[in-house]
Amino acid sequence: MNLINIEKTFLNQPKFRSKQAQKLIFDDLISDWSEASVFPLSLRNELNTIFPLTIKHELFISKDKKSGKAVITLDDGSKIETALMVHRDGRNTVCLSSQVGCPLACKFCISGTSFKRNLTTNEILIQALLWTRYLKLNKLGRLSNIVFMGSGEAFLNYENVFSAIDYLNNPEYFDISSRRISVSTIGLTPGIRKMANEKKQINLAISLHFTDDKIRSRIMPGTKKYSLAKLFEAIDYYIDKTNRKVMFEYLMIKGLNDSKKDAEKLAVLMKKPLYTVNLIKYNKTGVFEPSDNKARFEFKKILQKQGIEVIERYRFNQDVSGACGQLASK
Repeated sequence: MNLINIEKTFLNQPKFRSKQAQKLIFDDLISDWSEASVFPLSLRNELNTIFPLTIKHELFISKDKKSGKAVITLDDGSKIETALMVHRDGRNTVCLSSQVGCPLACKFCISGTSFKRNLTTNEILIQALLWTRYLKLNKLGRLSNIVFMGSGEAFLNYENVFSAIDYLNNPEYFDISSRRISVSTIGLTPGIRKMANEKKQINLAISLHFTDDKIRSRIMPGTKKYSLAKLFEAIDYYIDKTNRKVMFEYLMIKGLNDSKKDAEKLAVLMKKPLYTVNLIKYNKTGVFEPSDNKARFEFKKILQKQGIEVIERYRFNQDVSGACGQLASK
């Protein structure tokens, strides 16, 4: 199945057929052409051979029976993971992977333990399509939000990620507002500056986690080229161009970045009108331990006293190893 090649598949058919097919895939959400009663039987049989709609996958659903993760097997045998988060307020968010594994090797993240290749535009889109079908089948509403926070660094696959965003945003495909799409990066400044000049109003999230260049580059070796000073210059350029908020993700790791001193240093960095901090309890994936409740409470209180906008991420999918930092390339 190649979602961006639908028209080519129907070149020898009447012109209206490709539009019918598009509606069947993205509105009716069929998963087999045998369901396409508007097509002749011979065409349905042919399409099941040359353009199958099956997405080879395995689902792992959380105890709440709503959220979960999926492991998708790609045509070359590579496997990627993607997650669904069903929020209490009615939002349905899908976390997409952009690479098979990740080359940046952050020591707190499973996907950084291996890297194979970039995902194609189509391989990014089938993750969203899989969950869109799941939501309809289980009567959970429609897909409303997209976050590129799965395996991989989105800015290292910039062209395919932003090509996928065009389809996600397109009313004839997924029809997701660009304001509901977020791209996360460890701080690759060329990508931040390039994104600042995109016409779509996409949200930027920064995996910050540390306030000191030395420890940040040790735990996140992919940031060595991009000092905090250079990073914040690029972020301010993005804000100047877009006037949009920037989310700073901060994993709370015991004894590593959760002290009073760390909170005070973070507060200094965050004293900008359009900066928001998202505190995330670390999901144990290796040698580190998550901060305890008291440390997280004190850390948050210090930030709030300094007037910093702070939120705490709800912990989805821990029981299926689909939470922050746990998605992998198997």
